[in-house]
Amino acid sequence: MAGTSATTELEYEKRHVHEVYEDIANHFSSTRYKPWPVVDGFLRNLPAGSAGLDIGCGNGKYLAVNKDIFIIASDRSNALIQIARQHEPHSAVVADILSLPHPNDSFDFAISVAVIHHLSNSARRVQAIREILKTLKPPTKSDELGSGGGRALIFVWALEQKDSRRGWDHGDDQDVLVPWVLKQGNNSQSTTKHGSQQPPNGTCLPAPTTYQRYYHLYREGELQEDVIAAGGRVVKEGYDRDNWWVIITRQD
Repeated sequence: MAGTSATTELEYEKRHVHEVYEDIANHFSSTRYKPWPVVDGFLRNLPAGSAGLDIGCGNGKYLAVNKDIFIIASDRSNALIQIARQHEPHSAVVADILSLPHPNDSFDFAISVAVIHHLSNSARRVQAIREILKTLKPPTKSDELGSGGGRALIFVWALEQKDSRRGWDHGDDQDVLVPWVLKQGNNSQSTTKHGSQQPPNGTCLPAPTTYQRYYHLYREGELQEDVIAAGGRVVKEGYDRDNWWVIITRQD
């Protein structure tokens, strides 16, 4: 969305991200229940007693992965936070990734899964990474390889997913609107991906509502560039489930 004003970008994200997730929260949550392996492994390998953040937690599905750590979860969607709060003893708060309410230099880890790609320009995406980095414990002075201090795992949708049902790849637009179809009743119960609900007594259900969610599709190497611009260091990276991911630490 290059060349647009800050006000226009905020309104665009409000319409195509924030309001969408508020409206589809229950149906979205019903489709998000199985932890992704990379995130699962990252959380399970943390030392017992570690304290960290799940930034853009959605329904909080990652809060229960490792009972030996403590997580403060946050999301812009109040409706999703109400769902995430069921995962006690962890806490969940409504917060903006660009203005996190947490103390700096305090956390052993953070995860942000499928969140940053919803921000509508490069400066905002870099700022989001910068905000995450600020919350992490800094590395020690002797830590030349980035092995000390807090670490963050970030996932974003990839442009390079030609083998997926979406079929995006090099040369395609990186800024896209992706539909979410909400059928009558789907926001209170789950349905199969391609299934349909049969109306009682042969009556017709109201027409489904289609929401358009904004995504920035990251090209290969772009996430690493944003991390460096935000003052971070990439210590591990990969591709999984049509996403690019990185594990990062602070430079200082």
